[in-house]
Amino acid sequence: MPKNSKVVKRELDDEVIESVKDLLSNEDSSDDAFKKSELMVDDQEEKDVDVEEGSDVEDERPAWNSKLQYILAQVGFSVGLGNVWRFPYLCQKNGGGAYLVPYLILLLIIGIPLFFLELAVGQRIRRGSIGVWNYISPKLGGIGFASCVVCFFVALYYNVIIGWSLFYFSQSFQHPLPWDQCPLVKNASHTFVEPECEKSSATTYYWYREALNISSSLSESGGLNWKMTICLLAAWVMVCLAMIKGIQSSGKIMYFSSLFPYVVLLCFLIRGLLLNGSVDGIRHMFTPKLEIMLEPKVWREAATQVFFALGLGFGGVIAFSSYNKRDNNCHFDAVLVSFINFFTSVLATLVVFAVLGFKANIINEKCVIQNSEKILKLLKMGNLSQDMIPHHINFSSITAEDYNLVYDIIQKVKEEEFDSLGLKSCQIEDELNKAVQGTGLAFIAFTEAMTHFPASPFWSVMFFLMLVNLGLGSMFGTIEGIITPIVDTFKVRKEILTVICCLVAFFIGLIFVQRSGNYFVTMFDDYSATLPLLIVVILENIAVIRIYGIDKFMEDLKDMLGFSPSQYYYYMWKYVSPFVLLCLLIASIVQMGLSPPGYNAWIEDTAMEEFHSYPTWGMIVCISLMVLAILPVPIVFMVRRCNLIDDSSGSLASVSYKRGRIIKEPVNLEGDDTSLIHGKSPSEVPSPNFGKNIYRKQTGSPTLDTAPNGRYGIGYLMADMPDMPESDL
Repeated sequence: MPKNSKVVKRELDDEVIESVKDLLSNEDSSDDAFKKSELMVDDQEEKDVDVEEGSDVEDERPAWNSKLQYILAQVGFSVGLGNVWRFPYLCQKNGGGAYLVPYLILLLIIGIPLFFLELAVGQRIRRGSIGVWNYISPKLGGIGFASCVVCFFVALYYNVIIGWSLFYFSQSFQHPLPWDQCPLVKNASHTFVEPECEKSSATTYYWYREALNISSSLSESGGLNWKMTICLLAAWVMVCLAMIKGIQSSGKIMYFSSLFPYVVLLCFLIRGLLLNGSVDGIRHMFTPKLEIMLEPKVWREAATQVFFALGLGFGGVIAFSSYNKRDNNCHFDAVLVSFINFFTSVLATLVVFAVLGFKANIINEKCVIQNSEKILKLLKMGNLSQDMIPHHINFSSITAEDYNLVYDIIQKVKEEEFDSLGLKSCQIEDELNKAVQGTGLAFIAFTEAMTHFPASPFWSVMFFLMLVNLGLGSMFGTIEGIITPIVDTFKVRKEILTVICCLVAFFIGLIFVQRSGNYFVTMFDDYSATLPLLIVVILENIAVIRIYGIDKFMEDLKDMLGFSPSQYYYYMWKYVSPFVLLCLLIASIVQMGLSPPGYNAWIEDTAMEEFHSYPTWGMIVCISLMVLAILPVPIVFMVRRCNLIDDSSGSLASVSYKRGRIIKEPVNLEGDDTSLIHGKSPSEVPSPNFGKNIYRKQTGSPTLDTAPNGRYGIGYLMADMPDMPESDL
């Protein structure tokens, strides 16, 4: 360093103090605390690094132990239960293999660009969702609060699903599995099969009656289901213990919770391919139906799945990336995690349809045997002539192909009387075309298929343990999307907040473990997240591209990544993604308006599902969920716009200085000697810095250099920065 470096540095420090004092002099003169405060800038004479080169100054914010841990956390958050039970259903419903085309196109248009955007702002600003959007513009701080509310709503019912998986997991350690056969009912005279089970199936009966003990309507609560209440408590205890130390505790668990599902999926795929009929299921799955791909509904559902598969808008992506170093290559992370998510969905689809193909083959064999017996009875009764039956047909060991041949002959000969014969066409495709998703796939269809596996308890244990881990991985990101922004904003202890959050969520979640709880899960799943999250992500895009400025954002990315990102992202963020998101929002509103609001209720007498419309109070709850989720956005905007909250009342706004940045942070000032800024205090989180240059007032310069990135430069000539986002300083 030059000999007079200390002198120069002292002069610069004096000028910094003067500039900030000028800034503070504009505050209300009645505010005594500001008069008693002073700016202190830490001396860093011991560091042999030129300030001009903008060396990163480490703060007290936790950090990931390794890049692998971070990637696993993001993968665990994005890869969830929807990859296993939603994507295969959409793929089957919307054209098989042809569905992958619109999904991939939309992944490139809205998925990767928006995922990259959230990773970048979180990593650069190093705050949770509230702090990030409040930093860009205080008037948009409600976006972060809205994300927290949505995360809380989703966490309430998502952990209930983990509780269901824990229940099935605990019941899998017995042979035969308890849902293998229908239970027998004994009375004084004889023993008979449970009528509700006989009318449906063993797995369906076990799910609705033994596990949920479900009521017949939403209005009939039926009291708490104590088995599920205990499982819900266990699920929240697991989440609380894993999250209580933040990423320091949850990060280590990610190695197991994120990797174990892939081990199970690969084991299921290998086992499934060895089963009879699995190839039929996979062939049916990936046979493209190109005509369906042209329907608008397919593109809408593909866009919705891309949107939710990556966890956009929840705040978990931002929270996780905020613990990264500022020079981390988040572009690589965005592409990697997005394609891992996609290939996981394809892998899960292979597994699901290999197993469902095996199940369909078993059901088809039973159908052939039952209808062959009917044909033999009709032959004996004389309703059918023996001459119709080809000579090579042997009904004692008839194959599916031979049965279909006989079926077609009888249908042609007995065309007018055919319906009265009561014969069924036993086609594997008919069974595979029965689209099943969600809990119906995991707890009924897939569970039934596993009862036919050799060593079925082992596979059941593995399957439900996989569901628990998939759910926990997503829950970690969801809870982090609540905890991190609140800790960053209100400076509360993470351990205490985590425990309080989990306790409150458990007690509210008791509504989901009533006998009518499954209907509330459906309600929350349909109304609490879809529209609010779309609005949140649209506002995020506007905040970065319009309010902050896309050109400045691209400069920040260049500074952070060490290279200029492709102009592809420039046009996606500025034009394509907002347009597609707006179209998706309109389509979702139209779809919601056209679909009658209601739920499928399980009727015990008929052992069938029946559609029920929501009662008036149920509609009020649905609307309230959507309104409450998005309400923070206009509230914060109006509060900031009308200056309804005086920052100087109760607690003062502090000015954190680091590498040429000044931002406002709430701190409690105690005593006259408390400074507005206290360098290197453990409680201080340094302000985000954009760009490697320091912007400072040079001796004798008439104007102040402006910072190209961020809300404030170091000085006070805000009139010289018309393109900067409006601030409350």
